[in-house]
Amino acid sequence: MEKIYEILSQLIPGEDFKNATNLVDGKILTSANIIRLVARLNDEFDIEITPLHLIPENFNSAASIYSLVTKLEEE
Repeated sequence: MEKIYEILSQLIPGEDFKNATNLVDGKILTSANIIRLVARLNDEFDIEITPLHLIPENFNSAASIYSLVTKLEEE
């Protein structure tokens, strides 16, 4: 989970990612940020986030991103 916080903080400094639950809905994560985030997550965790995974529910919080990464690591 700490690596997720680190990656998010590098992309968007100054946000409280530990408590945020509306990263997409609140427009904190823009489409450009999501593209960069997906690329970093794919590289860092050796996973493949596909267009099917690109739904707000998977990116609205650090916890939901962590759940997605964990699920893909298990596949």
